[in-house]
Amino acid sequence: MLSELTVENVAIIDRSQLAFGPGFTALTGETGAGKSLLIDAIGLALGTRADADLVRAGAARAMVALAVDIRANPEAQLIAQELGVAPEDDLLVVHREVTAEGRSTCRIGGRVVTVAMLRRIGTALVDLHGQHDHQALMDPTTHLGFLDAALGHGADPSRHSVRQAWEATEQLRRRRERLRQGRRERDHRLDLLRFQGQEIEAVSPVPGETEALTTELNRLQHAERLSEAIDESRECLASEEGSALERLGEAARRLEAVIRYDSTLIPAVELLRQALYLAEDASTQIRQYAESVEASPERLEEVSARMDALKRLRRKYGEDEEAVLHYLAEIQRELAELDADEEDEAALEARLTESEAALGAACEILTQLRREEAERFQAQVQAQLRDLAMERAIFLVRVEPQEPGAYGADRVEFFFSANAGEPPRALSRIASGGEISRVMLAVKVALAGRAGVPTLIFDEVDTGLSGRAAAVVARKLAELAMHVQVIVISHLPQIAGRAKMHYRIEKVEQAGRTVTQIRPLRGDDRIEEVARMLAGEAIGPTALANARELISESS
Repeated sequence: MLSELTVENVAIIDRSQLAFGPGFTALTGETGAGKSLLIDAIGLALGTRADADLVRAGAARAMVALAVDIRANPEAQLIAQELGVAPEDDLLVVHREVTAEGRSTCRIGGRVVTVAMLRRIGTALVDLHGQHDHQALMDPTTHLGFLDAALGHGADPSRHSVRQAWEATEQLRRRRERLRQGRRERDHRLDLLRFQGQEIEAVSPVPGETEALTTELNRLQHAERLSEAIDESRECLASEEGSALERLGEAARRLEAVIRYDSTLIPAVELLRQALYLAEDASTQIRQYAESVEASPERLEEVSARMDALKRLRRKYGEDEEAVLHYLAEIQRELAELDADEEDEAALEARLTESEAALGAACEILTQLRREEAERFQAQVQAQLRDLAMERAIFLVRVEPQEPGAYGADRVEFFFSANAGEPPRALSRIASGGEISRVMLAVKVALAGRAGVPTLIFDEVDTGLSGRAAAVVARKLAELAMHVQVIVISHLPQIAGRAKMHYRIEKVEQAGRTVTQIRPLRGDDRIEEVARMLAGEAIGPTALANARELISESS
């Protein structure tokens, strides 16, 4: 469960902090106030792509910190243990910084981690449903992912077997293709790969090396200025006649000589002594640093040359050292395959036939699991649609065969009918905006019970809804919030009125700049906000009365 979110310098958010509790939380405000920026911020904390455009203009970096209570989340506890990060007082703190240059730093529990590690644990913490997820549901190619999410981790061994069988089969197919291309093309490929591999190995990049070299280069380039500043500082502290250390010591001694006449001087003497000790420590640290600063043209040339070499590799083989090393591993793998391609094509065909049979057998097992789950899943989604005032709706999950691949041999598509007597058709072709919102909510609720993710976040789940449909969606969200934490960004008063916690997000001008402010609403403030959502800017007694009624229904 999310406990607290801190956001600094994300777009027009200067600094905001939100505390979350269990149950239903609503975030409301005018269009463009910055509501979806909070979703972007949470996404950053969960491992989405870092974009320098999110950094507030004029700021050096943006920061998001997310504190998550994982006491009731065994999957997150297990992943945290595997990653070697420990919660403190059952709170796991996820921290993400993005610089104005686009560099990203991730920490979990104070430990620096990769984005992949952050993304892995993020999937166990929050199910984030953004505004564009409706489009995903309208895309049939995403439906397999929804069904597999319903299957859960129990199907992981079967999916892993399919993946392994497919990779083995693809490897054999590549070998056969290379054999058919002929010896000349194979030799040309070998020469290219060996050249590329030698070029990378000659440099031998180390992950994160560029950042460390940049720091060293700055020090070397400005060694003279650093040395001058250090020398001047040391002279001020200790070297010159009448230096800071000398004068502090003399001041302390003079007061110590007269303490016996007035004991109230003792605190002043102690402060002088403390200042003297701190100045001595600073002098020691500056002296030690001075020994490490050296203007070395030779080392400067070495570092510059090293950075140039790394830059050439990144330009040709990957965006950073890790990507270059990954490319090297791919080269080495292909070289090993090419070196082994001396076998007879007939023997290779026999091995390929055997591998394709193994792939087909693995796919059949996974297909059976998916067909069984499809029946359960469509029944669950349909039951949820009944609760969402779509009593006549039909939701079907069809699993059709296709060529075996890395994810099996199944094509999954959702079919839907909203009205009695109408046959189900492809969901992507017939559902309206309001219907697709409710179908997505039904799917999310059905998946929530399977995945066990304790927090669901919906960004404008009310798209295309109004009237009775909005009211039943609000009721469904409130019921869902009895079992998991639900956070909703909404424009609908019916939804906002059901929430237990309510925040208003608004734009204000401070010191000539626009910033987003987030404030909790209670009592009359909350009634006024729901009334504004009902009636617009002109809030009258009727709107206030209706707002009180909406809010009282959630109590």
